[in-house]
Amino acid sequence: MKPYRAAMIRYVIKQSMSRKGNCFDNTAMESFIATMKAKYLHLTDFENVEQLNAGLKRYIDYYNQHLIKLKFGGMSPVEYRLEQHTIKD
Repeated sequence: MKPYRAAMIRYVIKQSMSRKGNCFDNTAMESFIATMKAKYLHLTDFENVEQLNAGLKRYIDYYNQHLIKLKFGGMSPVEYRLEQHTIKD
């Protein structure tokens, strides 16, 4: 879509490109967005866009910094990534 591609160029965003029919690179984001919708957006009423933006920032911080995930051994996503990075060094 030309307007979408033009916006990406304007904001220096690199488009994720995979082979046709291969959407594996989107799986993590689609999972996060589905969780955010189910556990936050659909449960919250916003009076304006500013409240929505502030709420999304708080939720993303909570999700990354504080949410404990069993698949990460009881760590938050950030703690898990930091541990994995430390182990490789």
